[in-house]
Amino acid sequence: MEQKKEYKFSEITYKILKEISNFDQVRSQDIFEEWFNFHYEIDVSDKKYLKGLIEANRYNISDYIEYQLLAHFISPLLHKVYFYGKNFREWFQPELSGIVNGKILKGKPDFMVASGKREPKKPFFFLQEFKKQSANSDPLSQLTAQMAVAMEINKSKEIKGAYNIGRFWFFIVLEKINDKKYQYHESKAFDCLDYEHLKQIFINLKAVKHKYCNLISNVNE
Repeated sequence: MEQKKEYKFSEITYKILKEISNFDQVRSQDIFEEWFNFHYEIDVSDKKYLKGLIEANRYNISDYIEYQLLAHFISPLLHKVYFYGKNFREWFQPELSGIVNGKILKGKPDFMVASGKREPKKPFFFLQEFKKQSANSDPLSQLTAQMAVAMEINKSKEIKGAYNIGRFWFFIVLEKINDKKYQYHESKAFDCLDYEHLKQIFINLKAVKHKYCNLISNVNE
């Protein structure tokens, strides 16, 4: 029996992703309309918190290494969103593995929302690659691979995620067309040092928590 090829998420580039399966980009951002129009009222405390994050990081974020970006900006933002619900919670660098198109993919996603109490079960959302802005990396390809594994675990046809490079955030929707073909949608860039953009990032994450995670976890659990 032929041994399955094995790939680590952290090593995946666009070239490797094409070897794993067929991943096509959809040249339209219409799919984000419902997601990004989630109704969430930003109150006075939210506004103060988000503006405080901007001011605390405005002049340093471009110089942050990965850990500093996580500690100073991303983790406080995720804490404010509070990805905890009846049937799901947040996980930092959990073990994840699965088979996509006959290839084994495994590693530790930077951040994942999934069902489970002491260990993750079904993944619902990923945030990948807390990279320094000038770092040489391919967060989109790594994120896409993780999301493909999640769809195999969940036996689903769609999943949402996001990646960031320094101050810029991008949201992703991955769809499974068949066993050998996927397509992904990438949003416009959001600059987290711009208050209106950060507010939209916050609302997008709240939508994941209140709408999509609750919906999927209630169906799956």
